[in-house]
Amino acid sequence: MAVNVVPDSARATATEEESFGISGEDLLRRWTHGALGLILGAAFGVGIVVVLRTVSGLSAFQSEQTGYPQVVVPLITAPLGFMLGFGVFSYWIRWALGMPTQPEDHSQHGAASWRDYFTFNTDHKVIGIQYMVTTFIFFFIGGLMAMLIRAELAQPGTQIVGAGTFNSLFSTHAAIMIFLFVIPVFAGIGNYVLPLMLGAPDMAFPRLNALSFWLLPMAGIIFLTSFLVPGGAFDAGWTGYAPLSTGAPLGQSFFNIGVQFAGFSSILAAVNFLVTIITMRAPGMTFWRMPLLAWANLATSLLIVAATPFIAGVQFMVLLDRLLHTNFFQFGSGGDVISYQHIFWFYSHPAVYIMIIPGFGIISEVISTNARKAIFGYRLMSLSLIAIIVLSYSVWAHHMFVAGMFSWLRVPMMMTSVLIAVPTGIKIFSWLGTLYFGKIHTRSTSMLFALGFIASFVVGGISGVMLALVPIDIHVTDTYFIVAHIHFVLFAGSVFTIFAGIYYWFPKITGRMYDEKLGRVHFWLTLIGTWGTFLPMHWIGMDGMPRRVADYAAQFGDWNLLISCFSFMLGAAQLVFLYNMIVSWRFGPKAEANPWRARSIEWQVSSPPPRFNFDVIPRVVGGPYEYGVPGAVHALMDEKEIGGARVGAAPRAPVVADQGAAGPGG
Repeated sequence: MAVNVVPDSARATATEEESFGISGEDLLRRWTHGALGLILGAAFGVGIVVVLRTVSGLSAFQSEQTGYPQVVVPLITAPLGFMLGFGVFSYWIRWALGMPTQPEDHSQHGAASWRDYFTFNTDHKVIGIQYMVTTFIFFFIGGLMAMLIRAELAQPGTQIVGAGTFNSLFSTHAAIMIFLFVIPVFAGIGNYVLPLMLGAPDMAFPRLNALSFWLLPMAGIIFLTSFLVPGGAFDAGWTGYAPLSTGAPLGQSFFNIGVQFAGFSSILAAVNFLVTIITMRAPGMTFWRMPLLAWANLATSLLIVAATPFIAGVQFMVLLDRLLHTNFFQFGSGGDVISYQHIFWFYSHPAVYIMIIPGFGIISEVISTNARKAIFGYRLMSLSLIAIIVLSYSVWAHHMFVAGMFSWLRVPMMMTSVLIAVPTGIKIFSWLGTLYFGKIHTRSTSMLFALGFIASFVVGGISGVMLALVPIDIHVTDTYFIVAHIHFVLFAGSVFTIFAGIYYWFPKITGRMYDEKLGRVHFWLTLIGTWGTFLPMHWIGMDGMPRRVADYAAQFGDWNLLISCFSFMLGAAQLVFLYNMIVSWRFGPKAEANPWRARSIEWQVSSPPPRFNFDVIPRVVGGPYEYGVPGAVHALMDEKEIGGARVGAAPRAPVVADQGAAGPGG
């Protein structure tokens, strides 16, 4: 375990304090250079395609629907050009070329004004806010698409959009919600909270951390601009099954490339979390003294690093099939169609846990704090996270029971799929054990969402066990039962935990208190809207209503009208949340350092935290959940000496990574 010992010489100087924050001129210069880099990057991409095709004796431009290399290649080079001009790669390029690197004086670390959130900032707190705000923008864009989908499905027949546009809407909605909201918003919450929770001055690799964020909006813009190209947006679903995707119009290539940017963002963030959690814990914080949110992010990061390359690889293979006719997945040319699903689901079922395990950590923090009790079965909770990691790689083929795979594989996959419910069930029982005889404070909106999550996630979990059973899965495959299950897991599961986390740490992040009355309105409308929208989908799915269709049999018309009404209630509830967050951030009453009387380290500093987190690196002397134990202390916040070494006396410039030219590091 690494301890950041910061000498007095590392203190910020008065000059550094005066230059704190980016100026308007510097911000304008960065964005101007970024725009110029975008244009030059796009021009370079077009130019290299034209030159290579001309040299090869081909026409300079190609316009087959699976081709358009003069569009696809710039789709890669233009975002890279923007980031190059914006200064994202400056440090690493100087290092790679053997040029003197610019020592980090931390003058731009932190946020002095709104401008600092629109630049390449290495402060984990700024990056966390950048992540959260950006992902919620995509959340509302994806939600608008969901409203269009439900408006179309309110009655049989064509109401608003045709079948082709409908296919693009549900495909883009799912891709945005998964790759641009649920997965990265957890990275945003973790970015802000984890270093504080661990007693670290920053993440292990601050520059890599900032890069992981700036890759994310690139992916989102690529997804959305697919609506503007010939043939419209990608329409093969978020799964992008081949060979449907290999022959789809140009927009499908936007999906293939957007996933690469989102995937690299996830991998870089996960590497940062792993190194931070393993090497930068405060003195005395053993693994068995870590808060469960740290355990959850450790497990999630292991999953991301191991699994994400599979989806990146399979989308790259589809792109090669589309552009170069490599025929990985074209059966008529010797390809293997089923192999796409095996590779895709080998990532995408672990991805289900990537999208929920951080939420487990959030719920543990919220429940323990508001019940004023230690987590019941803390060590078993931690070990069950590791069990989920191991088992998650043994269940992928339960998505393929009707895909034409080997029939003998069904039974072992069914058994492992049922078995993985055990470590998840351990968490449910641990949370209930924590609540048992606890002083449950439901005045907190975060606690309401935590309780709503438990009740709702049980429904999603039970339907998941049903789908793990071969006969039931065969009966309901490609029906609305599947839609109901995934939304109970991801919306009533993941999104409820996200809201719980946002409400819980809102005072710490903003220094303001939100309106609890509006929070409760948001919770109850969201809970009723969620159950009213997705519970009936189980029933019409069992009766045979197919998913991914713009029209359906008249017998399902009344049910779909009811579902659509509840879905609009669910959508309207999120506007209450948006209003509450914006107004409270600006005008809410000032927050105390620890309004929830929590024990973990992030609540022992001011709200919002100091620029460099701690004047003195804390020393951990006990567990984070010892509520009700007389004299129990999690961390000592003002010690000057630990084992004879001066630890972090008023660190104004944290030593979290190499500051000079030794390597590209963080």
